Amino acid sequence: MSEDKIKVVLLEPNRVAKVTEIEHSLEAMQKVVQGDIQAVYPFEEDVCIVCNEEGKLEGLPLNRALYDDDHEIYDIIAGPAFICDCSGESFGSLSEEQIRKYSRQFMRPERFFVTDNGIKAVPFQPYRGYER
Repeated sequence: MSEDKIKVVLLEPNRVAKVTEIEHSLEAMQKVVQGDIQAVYPFEEDVCIVCNEEGKLEGLPLNRALYDDDHEIYDIIAGPAFICDCSGESFGSLSEEQIRKYSRQFMRPERFFVTDNGIKAVPFQPYRGYER
């Protein structure tokens, strides 16, 4: 992998998570998330989710839920996003261990439902023909 690219876990609505390399530039990251980027820090380690800053306002499809310690949804990522290292001054590649961990954690896309008790997320396996 060249220094011009970073290795990330890509999260797309209705698609399984996949490991990919993206160019290490603001323009390339904005292209991946389809707009201005925002970093979200839901993890204890220096790893973040980079998503579209206005994904919900723009009506992008809901992607993955973020859960608190009680496994209750506290936020939902809208639109494409990626998980990367955030320990330095700029975004970087995930380690192989982090790739395995976050690929498993976010592998399956989720469908969202409004219930009397709030929004619920249900993981699902997309049809093979539905994926790229």
